[in-house]
Amino acid sequence: MRPEILNPLFRPVTSLDGVGPKIAVALARLVGSADSDAPRVVDLLFHLPVALIDRRKQPGIALSPEGAIVTLKVRVDRHQKPPRGNRRIPYRVYCHDETGEIALTFFHANDTWLEKTLPVGETRYVSGRVEWFGGRPTMVHPDHIVAEADFASLPLIEPVYPMTAGLARRTLARIIDEAVDCLPVLQEWLDPALVAKETWPDFVSAIRTAHRPAAQRDLDPASPHLTRLAYDELLASQLALALLRFHHRKSSGKRWRGDGRLKSKILRALPFRLTTSQHQALAEIEADLASPERMLRLLQGDVGSGKTVVALLAAATVIEAGAQAALMAPTELLARQHARTIAPIAKAADVRVAILTGREKGREREAILAGVKAGTINLVVGTHALFQAGVDFRALALVIVDEQHRFGVHQRLALTAKGAATEVLVMTATPIPRTLVLTYYGDMDVSRLAEKPAGRRPIETRALPLERLDEVVGRIRSAIASGAKVYWVCPLVEESEMLDVAAAEDRFAALTEALGPVVGLVHGRMKSADRDRAMQRFVAGETPVLVATTVIEVGVDVSDATIIVIEHAERFGLAQLHQLRGRVGRSERPSVCLLLYKKPLGAFARDRLAIMRETEDGFRIAEEDLRLRGGGEILGTRQSGTPGFRIARAEIHAGLMEVARDDAQLIVERDPGLAGARGEALRNLLYLFGRDGAIRLLRSG
Repeated sequence: MRPEILNPLFRPVTSLDGVGPKIAVALARLVGSADSDAPRVVDLLFHLPVALIDRRKQPGIALSPEGAIVTLKVRVDRHQKPPRGNRRIPYRVYCHDETGEIALTFFHANDTWLEKTLPVGETRYVSGRVEWFGGRPTMVHPDHIVAEADFASLPLIEPVYPMTAGLARRTLARIIDEAVDCLPVLQEWLDPALVAKETWPDFVSAIRTAHRPAAQRDLDPASPHLTRLAYDELLASQLALALLRFHHRKSSGKRWRGDGRLKSKILRALPFRLTTSQHQALAEIEADLASPERMLRLLQGDVGSGKTVVALLAAATVIEAGAQAALMAPTELLARQHARTIAPIAKAADVRVAILTGREKGREREAILAGVKAGTINLVVGTHALFQAGVDFRALALVIVDEQHRFGVHQRLALTAKGAATEVLVMTATPIPRTLVLTYYGDMDVSRLAEKPAGRRPIETRALPLERLDEVVGRIRSAIASGAKVYWVCPLVEESEMLDVAAAEDRFAALTEALGPVVGLVHGRMKSADRDRAMQRFVAGETPVLVATTVIEVGVDVSDATIIVIEHAERFGLAQLHQLRGRVGRSERPSVCLLLYKKPLGAFARDRLAIMRETEDGFRIAEEDLRLRGGGEILGTRQSGTPGFRIARAEIHAGLMEVARDDAQLIVERDPGLAGARGEALRNLLYLFGRDGAIRLLRSG
């Protein structure tokens, strides 16, 4: 169903000249699309250069600066071959111009090729990096050597691309240049008034300029052609989200109005009063549930802001109206944590709750499935197993999805496309800047919990060098003697879970030796039952020190834990440090977060640790994280595979996000089927940027 005009761009890269299976594997590592390991021509178009080599400088040999890339017109004087059998000595070709002499140096050279390429007495243009040794200039392995007659073929401006092993720089540049030549003439999909106002080029011209820069300014993300491409990418994302929202709401929901009996019991069972923002969020959710349109709302709250209570009260509304609710978490650890939090409150309100993960087996599972199907179970908590075949609800009205960004937009499409007119409430404990909310959750209404429940005390945050590790262990010894519970978070190691686990096991052994048998260990590669046992021993105080990887980043709630040590804190992002710090400070007791760092600290790491000491405001921290690192890391997209952006950068193109969202909403209001002239062009846009899942929604009606 893809438009025929785009077919040349959706061919595999092996259809390009000189791209065999080996090069295709290297390209897959470099530009493999989100949906497929096999890269296509279109994937090369969005692999943009990050620098350029300017070969226009022709200063002459004697005036060539150290380390500069220059182009020299030289006359070849003589060849100096290395002694026979000694390959360690390079092959040198001596040349001169009117300013001086230079040695062109080649290691492991092919004598025949060099004699043919650089014949004595002939003039050649050579281009490469000049280095000076003992007052003599040399150029090691020139990048280009051409005869006078071929000077026009010498690329004076060359783009430099992000690289991968097994692929030569010139090979990649040649392949991408061929891909750019495959671009067909495409109908404009942007509003002509916007293009004229911003003086943007058309899409094809923008791509060509991006890959064939004429000057350094052409690499500036704020340049007209790159801004145009960033806007195209943002519009594709916002249009896909707007179509998803339209499709979701078009299949009208029911009006769910409760009588308040369960809600009042829950409120009476709570050990605290709701905050102002919890009341506000609940009112917005109840208004959505009472509306004939299906709810699609994001509940955004910082660590400890009370999202789970709001979700339970929302579930109570549909249960009062005779329906069921489901709470889906990304991990079994988090699902069981929710079930433990909810169970006593639900019991006091006569709400029947069950947990369903991959661990429930046999008769226990059969009994839960029967209760869900019969409607005797009101609220089911679990992992994505809730939506697998064989789990049938009598009357599912509300789906609550926790830590949504770990599921990804594709799974959100799948969930929505199940067809049942369920209301959807998404929760995230990651405070997200407004620009990123628009980008990743543009199809949703947003409620924000801005306060922490009463009684929570500030967390004292200190940064200490690793040289003071023994001192920290001594403090831990004193703290656990007085009844404290301590998390010790081990460092990230080379983005490898295996190495992270090894680091945690080493620290576990060292702390056990120093403190005795009071240390527990949890990490992501443990069996669920073993991990749960380790957590229970920590909760019970049998092992008051818990060594962990970042598996404890979300969902772990041990209210009397008051100390967290984060080892090699300089390796963590701000948002992750903030999430980890949120494991303590969950009671009225004073809490401490110790950030251990290795000296010397880089500028970014120093900024991150300073911000952590200054504030506990997760939304301010998220804005700083966006400024320091860009958007992908805040939402964990690198780990979870949520489609990010290849061109648009939240910290630079934030203003365009609002424009793209407004434009997308207007498009869907005027032409929800993308059937008009601009709609046809916009379908090309969605395919080019990999958002064609939205087109499948259009086809499904």
